[in-house]
Amino acid sequence: MAAGGGGSGDPLAPAGVPCAFSPHGQAYFALASTDGHLRVWETANNRLHQEYVPSAHLSGTCTCLAWAPARLQAKESPQRKKRKSEALGTGDQVDLLALGTAVGSILLYSTVKGELHSKLTSGGHDNRVNCIQWHQDNGCLYSCSDDKHIVEWNVQTCKVKCKWKGDNSSVSSLRISPDGKMLLSAGRTIKLWVLETKEIYRHFTGHATPVSSLRFTTVRPPNESQPFDGITGLYFLSGAVHDRLLNVWQVRSENKEKNAVMSFTVTDEPVYIDLTMSENKEEPVKLAVVCRDGQVHLFEHILNGYCKKPLTSNCTIQIATPGKSKKSTPKPIPIIAAGFCSDKTSLLLVYGNWFQPAIERLALTSKENHMCLIRDISNCWAPKVETAITKVRTPVMNAEAKVLVPGLPGHHAAIKPAPPPAEGKESKRKSGGNEVSIEERLGALDIDTKKGKEDLQTTSFPVLLTQGLESNDFEMLNKVLQTRNLNLIKKTVLRMPLHAVVPLLQELTKRLQGHPNSAVLMVQWLKCVLTIHASYLSTLPDLVPQLGTLYQLMESRVKTFQKLSHLHGKLILLITQVTASEKAKEMASPEQNAKLVYEEESSEESEDELPDKDSDDNWDEDEEEKDSETDEDVEEEDDEDGEENGEDRDGESEKEVNGDSDLDPENESEEE
Repeated sequence: MAAGGGGSGDPLAPAGVPCAFSPHGQAYFALASTDGHLRVWETANNRLHQEYVPSAHLSGTCTCLAWAPARLQAKESPQRKKRKSEALGTGDQVDLLALGTAVGSILLYSTVKGELHSKLTSGGHDNRVNCIQWHQDNGCLYSCSDDKHIVEWNVQTCKVKCKWKGDNSSVSSLRISPDGKMLLSAGRTIKLWVLETKEIYRHFTGHATPVSSLRFTTVRPPNESQPFDGITGLYFLSGAVHDRLLNVWQVRSENKEKNAVMSFTVTDEPVYIDLTMSENKEEPVKLAVVCRDGQVHLFEHILNGYCKKPLTSNCTIQIATPGKSKKSTPKPIPIIAAGFCSDKTSLLLVYGNWFQPAIERLALTSKENHMCLIRDISNCWAPKVETAITKVRTPVMNAEAKVLVPGLPGHHAAIKPAPPPAEGKESKRKSGGNEVSIEERLGALDIDTKKGKEDLQTTSFPVLLTQGLESNDFEMLNKVLQTRNLNLIKKTVLRMPLHAVVPLLQELTKRLQGHPNSAVLMVQWLKCVLTIHASYLSTLPDLVPQLGTLYQLMESRVKTFQKLSHLHGKLILLITQVTASEKAKEMASPEQNAKLVYEEESSEESEDELPDKDSDDNWDEDEEEKDSETDEDVEEEDDEDGEENGEDRDGESEKEVNGDSDLDPENESEEE
C-alpha cells in the first residue's frame, strides 16, 4: 500500500509518507519524501539504490506511488514474434514506478534506466491524485483524485482510455479485485464497480472520514460448495483517516447487507497496511498495520462470518533507542512501513527517518504480545531541526578552566574608570563597605544598549508575530507590523515558523485594504515574505485560492498605476513649461525698463508710436521742465503771429471734427 502524504495542510489528508515495497521479492523499497525526492532503497543491504528529483518537485509533490505488478512481464506470443517496440512496451513495465502528484499529473519512473519513462497528463485529473492501481493483466493504470473522477489510462500510449465520476466528493482510494474484473473505490462510502461496463455492482457504508486504504483479504469464498463468480463471498479490508478501526466487508450475493462484518482495533490512525491473502477457508489472514504513533500491530484471524466485537492485535512491535547512561531515557523510533516476506513467517521493518531509513528483516517466532526492539540509529545521518535554528554550543567545563568575569583583567570589555563619589553617597559607601552600585557595574561593562535592544527585538518579534496570528491579537500584531526597520523585518520573516507564513499573508492582505499610510509598511512586509518564503509557498497546492484576494488587490492597484503614470508625465510636462515661461519673463523685464529709461532723446518718437497710452507718468522730472519751457516759447510766438493762427482756425476745427487735433505741445513745437 502506498500511503498518502500528510504535508498538504489538509486535516483530512492521510498521515505518513508515500512508500511501497517492490513486488519482485520485496528487493526494493520506494519512498517519496516530503522534500519532493523519490528514493529507492535496497532492502537486502539497506543501501540507497536510486534517487530521482522530478522537475516540478516543489509545486507538484508526490502524493502516492505504486509499483507495476510482477505479472507484467514480456510474454512472447507463440504465433509470431513481437516487434522490438512492442516487446519494450510491456517488458519495461516490470520496473516501472507510478507517482501521483499534487497537481494531477502521473509520472512513470523506470528504476532500470534511472530516469523518467513517461508522463500521463492530457485529459486526466486537474487536482491532487490520491491513489494509483495497476491492473495485473492488461497493463492499464487506474487513478483517483480530489476532482471526484476515476481515470483508466493506457500506459503504452499515455492516453486516457476512460474517465468517469466516482463519487460526489473526492475519491481517496482504489483496489482491483483478484480476478481483475471489479474495482473498489472509496471516498467516505465504498463502491464496487464492474470494470467492463463502469457500473456500480455494490454499495457499502464506509467510514465517517475519507478511506485511506482498501485491500482484498481472500482469493476464494469460505463456502466453496457454491459456484464462484470471481467476487461473491470475498472479503476486503478498509482503513480511514483518524479512524482507529479497520473494517472488514464481505461481498454478498444480495444487495441488502451494507455494513461491516468485523473490525480490527489499533492504537492510532493506520499509515501503512500489508497482509497475506487467504487462499482457502482454513488459512488465516495475517495483517500488519503501521500506525501514526510508530507502532506495528500484527493480527492473525480466519475470516468466516460475522464478529460483533472488534479484534485486538496478537502482537505489537515497537522500536526504541538504548539508554546509554542512567540519566538518558530511551526514545521511541517511529516505524515507517512493514511488509510480510514471501515465506509469510518474517517481516520487513522500515524505521527511523525518511531521509536515511533503516531496513531490517524480523522473524516472527516469538509468542509474546508485545515486542520492544532496542536499536541504535545514532550513526545514521539525519537533518536535525535544532541545529538549523540555533548554533549556540554549550562549552565543556572542567576544573582547570578559568572563568573570566566582566571587569577583571583579560576580559575584552573596556573598563571605564569609576566616577568620583558624590558627597551624599559617601555615608552609604562607608556603611556598605566596597559595594558598587548597579549603575556603575553596567557602566564598567560598557554595554551597547542600542545593539542589545535590536537583538532582543530580533528574537522576540517572530514569537510575538506567531502568537498574534494564532490568537488574532490586534495589539500584538500592531506592535510587530508597525516597525519601520527594514533589517528587523527581514530577520523576523526569516525566523518565523513556516506554518505562520500563509496566515501572515492573509493578515497583510487585510491591512493593505485599509489606510494608505499603513499600506506602505505592509508592502515592505509583503515583499520580504514573498522573497524569503517563495520556495515554501510554491509547494502549497491550494496557494491560488488562499491568496486570491491578495492577487486581485494587486491586479486592481496595477491597473490604475498605468493611468497614474500617464497623468504624472503630463503634469511634469506642464509644470516644466510653466516654469520655463516664468523664467523667460523674469529675464526680459529688466531689459524693457532699461529701454524706457535710456531713450531720452527719442522721447517724441516714442509718443508717436504709442498715442493711445497715458505716458505722462513715465517721463522724468527733467523732461517736464523742458516741456514747460517750450510751452512758454509757443505762447510768445502765438501773440506775434496771431494773424496766421486766425487764418488756420478753420482748418483746426476740421481736424477736431475728424479726431486729428494736435493738442500736445510737442506736436506744436514740431510744426513750429
